[in-house]
Amino acid sequence: MTADPLLDRALVEEATKKSGLIWVRGEGSPARALWHVWHDGAAHLVGDGPGEQPLPGLVDGGVAEVTVRSKDKGGRIVAWTATVDELAAGSEAWEAAVSELKGKRLNAPDAERMTSRWAERCRVVRLTPRGAVTEMPSGSLAAVPLPTGVTTRQAVPAGLPKLLFRRRRR
Repeated sequence: MTADPLLDRALVEEATKKSGLIWVRGEGSPARALWHVWHDGAAHLVGDGPGEQPLPGLVDGGVAEVTVRSKDKGGRIVAWTATVDELAAGSEAWEAAVSELKGKRLNAPDAERMTSRWAERCRVVRLTPRGAVTEMPSGSLAAVPLPTGVTTRQAVPAGLPKLLFRRRRR
């Protein structure tokens, strides 16, 4: 984007810090919105365990494409390429990342033992920016939603709106 790598690095860091979600496309997988924490010059993610976000295509030593959106308007701000590193559970880097991640994890079903569950059954991944930012794609990136098991159980009964929005007669 710019001729100055320091400005590119600052743009990546500020935009990623302020965004609640980043769109990450791992090797051989579609882009997916993931929550993260910016810590020590990289985005950190936790997932691939029960109750956590999936991290498809993010393999240790691989490469990922990251697109950062604006927190308030939702538009794309910057795109960058990252080196993927899986942090070993219990290592110093893992402990530092998890201490930041646990403060940002919303609606955890087991907040008191969350970090031990992450160590046993999840992956903590660091996405470190490499080089300059990439060019933003032009046009819409709209795609068909990914398949999910989450569905509505059954249709809303026809009479429900009348029951909910009926005015009381006196």
